[in-house]
Amino acid sequence: MYEDFTAQDPLDKRSYHCVYQAIIVGIATRHSDTVDIKFLVNGRGVWIGLPHPAWLEFRRRTGIALADRMAVDLAGLYLKQQIESGAGADRNHWNDIRVEEVMRLAGELGWLQPQSAPAAAAG
Repeated sequence: MYEDFTAQDPLDKRSYHCVYQAIIVGIATRHSDTVDIKFLVNGRGVWIGLPHPAWLEFRRRTGIALADRMAVDLAGLYLKQQIESGAGADRNHWNDIRVEEVMRLAGELGWLQPQSAPAAAAG
């Protein structure tokens, strides 16, 4: 869904091509306690850090484990929304995302109804 997408900044009208590249669990090195998802944005690495507690909250609300593939979609949607809101893609690491924000994104993707997460979560 959000592995490869394009977004346009409304302020400067620049188009950004975003391609998923990697997912890494970050704990001790930055003390961020996030799952970091890397996208290439016009060829430059940008990291989106989703907080670990979001995995617990997602399971609490849905009864389903949040899978890596779903995390990529959440991070991609977040990045797309940031670009399209005019926040740009100048930051190379977004690690200040809150659990509530992740749940908002999951809701936009239609995943917050119990047992309604995408088939990718099963595999």
